Amino acid sequence: MSDREEIIRIAAKGDGVTTSGRHVAFAVPGDTVGADGQVIAGPHHNDPPCRHFRKCGGCQLQHADEECWSEFVRSRVVNAAAGHDLEPEETLPAYCSPPASRRRVTLHGTTGKGGVLGFREQGSHRVVDLRECPVMRPELARLIAPLRALLASLPVRSAVDIHLSIAEQGVVCELRKLELEGLQAIERVTNFAQINRLARLTVDQGYGAETQWEPEPVTVSLGGVSVGLPHDSFLQPTADGEAALLADAQAWLQGAHLVADLFAGLGTFAFGVSGDCKILAVEAARDAHLACKAAANSRGLPVHALHRDLFRNPLTTAELDKFDAVIVDPPRAGAREQCEQIAASGVERVVYVSCNPSSWARDARRLVDGGYRLAKLRPVGQFRWSTHVELTSLFVR
Repeated sequence: MSDREEIIRIAAKGDGVTTSGRHVAFAVPGDTVGADGQVIAGPHHNDPPCRHFRKCGGCQLQHADEECWSEFVRSRVVNAAAGHDLEPEETLPAYCSPPASRRRVTLHGTTGKGGVLGFREQGSHRVVDLRECPVMRPELARLIAPLRALLASLPVRSAVDIHLSIAEQGVVCELRKLELEGLQAIERVTNFAQINRLARLTVDQGYGAETQWEPEPVTVSLGGVSVGLPHDSFLQPTADGEAALLADAQAWLQGAHLVADLFAGLGTFAFGVSGDCKILAVEAARDAHLACKAAANSRGLPVHALHRDLFRNPLTTAELDKFDAVIVDPPRAGAREQCEQIAASGVERVVYVSCNPSSWARDARRLVDGGYRLAKLRPVGQFRWSTHVELTSLFVR
């Protein structure tokens, strides 16, 4: 009798799980594992495309094929809903971003001789010195080697965080926790930006971001509208994923005339749906609010930007009752207080976009208890080969 067990599912953190509940690293459904821990690959076990996989903490599921990874994304969202006794009327197919699609990443590195640059190891502060990355857009991956050389050329040894994103004008690079001592160091950073044709380069030496290079104002296209991109602004991780989220919101909001976009950021959803209705875009981050407001005013769009902290001061039931529909796209912590107000309101439709199935399920339970039904639910995997999962959902009163 064989002592091997079959892997039947992938747990939330990426381990394979056997029929007996045993967790096995780097195993996927269809694999089998013996008592000695040896994994025999099954039909859904993929050859990882990156040499750094297993060590680099940027990806957890490169060994899963497309079908398996898509099912993981779906099950994470569906299981979160089931955990709060939520049953959607329709679960839509999962949307998963392709390889080489990430348009924003945060890397970690060290300056000085022997400096490294990459993602941290899984569960460690040690940095994997990247030589390739099949997740990033090519424009970002091409900067890994030049950035490493820049860090190595700086005399003071220190840890640095590097945030890269893609704007309409090109790559935006933000160097954080970096002290530039002397004119020579400043010139090296500026020359790096010029040689690599960056759209903007900023340095934060502990006192806030300071722009070292920006030939023209940096903007990002949101719903076809060019919006100024402030320092440290939030963007959806992939352009295709953003389009998928927006497509659901547009479809589900058809016929609405007045919509509140809560936790609006720069206006990803506000500008994407404003062609058919008037939008109130509510955001707490001042720079994002001002960028959204300026873009709307310059184009004469029906988007009114409101600066308001929805955690401390959520829109009240009386305020919400003026709207036909609401879009909610909160941070990972969710929108507990705001959802309590929505649940007590008369708003007919709620489109809830989330980057955390757990906090979403908690908030969704409040909405359902308040008289809404969960009409549609779509799992979304923008973080390729990662355990980080997102979703779109529609609630109808």
